[in-house]
Amino acid sequence: MRVLEKISSIAGNTFAIWVVLFGIISFILPDGFTWIAPHISVLLGVIMFGMGLTLSPADFKGVMQAPRSVLIAVLAQYTIMPCIAYGLAVAFQLPPEIAVGVILVGCCPGGTASNVITFLAKGNTALSVSVTTVSTLLAPILTPALTLLFASEWMSVSFAEMVMSIVKMVLLPIILGVIIRMLFRKQVEKSVAVLPLVSVIGIVAVAAAVVSVNTDAIASSGLLIFGVVVLHNVLGLMLGFMLARICRLNFHDQKAVSIEVGMQNSGLGSTLALTYFAPIAAVPSAIFSVWHNISGPVLATIWAKRSQTIDPPQDKGEKLA
Repeated sequence: MRVLEKISSIAGNTFAIWVVLFGIISFILPDGFTWIAPHISVLLGVIMFGMGLTLSPADFKGVMQAPRSVLIAVLAQYTIMPCIAYGLAVAFQLPPEIAVGVILVGCCPGGTASNVITFLAKGNTALSVSVTTVSTLLAPILTPALTLLFASEWMSVSFAEMVMSIVKMVLLPIILGVIIRMLFRKQVEKSVAVLPLVSVIGIVAVAAAVVSVNTDAIASSGLLIFGVVVLHNVLGLMLGFMLARICRLNFHDQKAVSIEVGMQNSGLGSTLALTYFAPIAAVPSAIFSVWHNISGPVLATIWAKRSQTIDPPQDKGEKLA
């Protein structure tokens, strides 16, 4: 088990490298990864089940301890990123399939990687976990609703079907994971350290599958999509931080809110894009998966150094706010 835990830790710390590596390999040798595409929804379910296994009552109590901070972050998540996505789609006059893909990833909840990045940035990790949990639980309604609102001018959006898909792929696996943890707490806690390895394998497989079925489109439009994704992520991080600052949250909370807003559940975006839209619509999510795991650690390193001079030392038992 210790060997698996060490491998899991290494995989989590080098996640972006594996995504880039297998993205390149799947672009060069697409036939080796296209078989994964039909199973992406299952992979996402496994990732969400793993998230459920990591949740504890303390994560839900955190929402009650700092409802204002959680509310600000969740509202920012579901307003800033969709609006930026729509603005970029219009400004760059993106083709319909790509526009929908950019908007879709913008309408997704925060990704679980945001919790790790917040910790590395010496931000309020407890707040980050609470926001990720709440935004994910709201995703079955808000993600389809916002996609319908912002993307319907480019392509038709199946609201009801998308709701049911997210319930099956996200909500039910999380609930099952929470129940399993409650029933077998000791056994689950022994294996939690291995879960990052499962998540890394799942997300890398999703990204590789998306690239493999879109090699021609990436070759022709990849640079444009990459530029839009970078702007989407960077603007999300900036505006999330600015909003938290305007709302007079402390620096630890500002970092958490910024990271929660800027880092998306790109695995969900890829899965929904492949299920309901054209394969090329999944490419923005796949590229987002790579980029935000590069920008996130870079920002975390900068903020971790700044926190030593801006913030006073904090107790290990740091509360939400």
